[in-house]
Amino acid sequence: MRHSIMLMAALCCIMMACTTKEEVKFVYPQTAKVDTVDTYFGVKVPDPYRWLENDTSKETASWVKAQNDVTFAYLNSITYRDAVKERLQELNDYEKLGTPFRHGEYYYFYKNSGLQNQYVLYRKKGSSGEAEIFLDPNTFSKDGTTTMRGLSFSKDGSLLAFQIAKGGADRAEAVVIRTTDKSLVEDTVRNMKQSGISWRGNDGYYINRFAEGLSASHGAKNDYQILYYHKLGTPSSEDKIVFGENIKRRFVSGYLSEDERFLFVSAAEGTTGNELYVQDLSKLNSKIIPIKADFESDQNVIETDGSKIFIETNFNAPNSKVVWVDASTPSFENWKDLIPETENSLSTSTGGGKIFARYLVDVKTQVKQFDLNGKLEREVELPGIGTVAGFGGWKNDEDIYYTFTSFTYPPTSFKFNVATGNSIQYEQPKIKFNPEDYETKQVFYTSKDGTKIPMFIVAKKGIELNGKNPTWLYAYGGFNISLTPSFSASRIVWLENGGIFAQPNLRGGGEYGEEWHMAGTKMKKQNVFDDFIAAGEYLISEKYTSSEYLAINGGSNGGLLIGATMAQRPDLAKVAVPQVGVMDMLRYNKFTIGAAWASDYGTAEDSPEMFEYLKKYSPVHALNPGTNYPATLVTTADHDDRVVPAHSFKFAATLQEDQAGTNPVLIRIDVNSAHGSSNISKAIDLIADYYSFAWYNMGVTPTVAKKDM
Repeated sequence: MRHSIMLMAALCCIMMACTTKEEVKFVYPQTAKVDTVDTYFGVKVPDPYRWLENDTSKETASWVKAQNDVTFAYLNSITYRDAVKERLQELNDYEKLGTPFRHGEYYYFYKNSGLQNQYVLYRKKGSSGEAEIFLDPNTFSKDGTTTMRGLSFSKDGSLLAFQIAKGGADRAEAVVIRTTDKSLVEDTVRNMKQSGISWRGNDGYYINRFAEGLSASHGAKNDYQILYYHKLGTPSSEDKIVFGENIKRRFVSGYLSEDERFLFVSAAEGTTGNELYVQDLSKLNSKIIPIKADFESDQNVIETDGSKIFIETNFNAPNSKVVWVDASTPSFENWKDLIPETENSLSTSTGGGKIFARYLVDVKTQVKQFDLNGKLEREVELPGIGTVAGFGGWKNDEDIYYTFTSFTYPPTSFKFNVATGNSIQYEQPKIKFNPEDYETKQVFYTSKDGTKIPMFIVAKKGIELNGKNPTWLYAYGGFNISLTPSFSASRIVWLENGGIFAQPNLRGGGEYGEEWHMAGTKMKKQNVFDDFIAAGEYLISEKYTSSEYLAINGGSNGGLLIGATMAQRPDLAKVAVPQVGVMDMLRYNKFTIGAAWASDYGTAEDSPEMFEYLKKYSPVHALNPGTNYPATLVTTADHDDRVVPAHSFKFAATLQEDQAGTNPVLIRIDVNSAHGSSNISKAIDLIADYYSFAWYNMGVTPTVAKKDM
């Protein structure tokens, strides 16, 4: 394969474009085409950039370098880019503390002193002991891109298994240490991806991993997982299969009750719906028996009490509820309601022998405390309107911890006394901005089919609604994921420079339960795009902004959202920033864990109708030659083994070919990063590029740049 890459001409054009962009049409590195054609139900679909799916080939590497050279030449020519980066570093340089959690005699917590690439795991003896560094992932690699995740302590806290991933990829290896002296017990790669570990005593643990191993190629398909029991000190080849040998499922996980009497097994084919099984380990040679053996609903065991099993489920309850059942007859026909479904979406956690029900009330968290008989004990008083995480712990904990945050309230830890319901502020970060300068509004706008959609709008107090405010419109809309109020120090840079941040809660998410989720899936996916387009139209009609000052952004499934919106409404926004997007909807299920997304998307092989529906909105296929598309910065990373880089590669190549206007179409491919930035410095670099690219193409000079003039 021969590539004709007009790099020098492209670089010259880039430099000209950054001074007279309205008059100069970009010349991009040429991308070779191949004659690959797929046939779906008799319809032939060309795939001229199929070769870019091989992300480890020399040809693809050359293409990536050429594209990055052009992209960074453009970004480097924006004079205030360094000033934006410096302000981002300044605002992000504050001490960040995670919510404490107890194991054995110690309380563990994550801490970042400011601009450390990775959060450091600390611990202290008791709740008021002297803090010490326990594990520092910043020492795992020279460039700070190796990440640590998936901590799993044995019940007595003496052993810890954790996962290490290079470049922040999903693929990882497991390491086991003694917590007393951090000495190594085991250091073994175990085909870990979307994997977890659950200890049984101190002798071994349950681990789920892909049966056939993992290929080195980022695009290799991951077929199904098996749950094993691994005895400490033995080779993985001797691991005992617990579940998944005869019943093959794409995802399998196992977890134990706190008393280690019961093993629960969850098995799923996609991201929606799971089977649930139980094994009573107190009985010799007991079998794994089904609690609910279908994929009609989601269910998860949250607690046990003797032989009682407590389950959170959305079976016959789209907003979820809590039920209980006796382990002797655990089938779902015997479930009894404990905390009934309400009009608000529910998620739960347990600690101190209580159940904490977190409700989303118009996308704002409300927390209620119940006992194990389902009696409401109190509504927890929160610091304000926002988002809560935590309220988890052991049964005998008297105090548990939670974190509260909102758009202008940095994540703050609180210690909560289970008996009294009193909260005490535990740690509050100190950041260099005044939250009183900003305000958050929630509005409800009307989508294309008349559905009311909530949206948060954050801006400086008293901002003038003149249609000229640079506005960042961010959304997701999929996989039952809820976008709730959250804090970002980096976002303050956008806001303090006169920008507006808007976050709509599109269908496909989980903000209003399973019905809201399902209303944005498969052949209702267009609802998601309609909701997003309507959000942009609302912001324009209400004079928050105009098309010339609107930037649209989303990542992963949200990247698909941006690609589809660009194809359907290229006039909506001036700037588009699709991150690690799912851009080829006809082939997404061919790579890594993509097949699991079929529960939300459907596949091109399902039926002629599903194929036509996907093809119509698939960003790679829906673009039209000769169209004036927004200024676009596509982003992806070389280690992304979740949404493989080929999606973004093919989309960028197609968009560069089809772009008729003078707006730039660039792709930024990060090195040693994955589905998200692999460290803080890379994240800051990325956001600096986003904001600089957006402001420049809007013709806006941010105040942070004017200070240096």
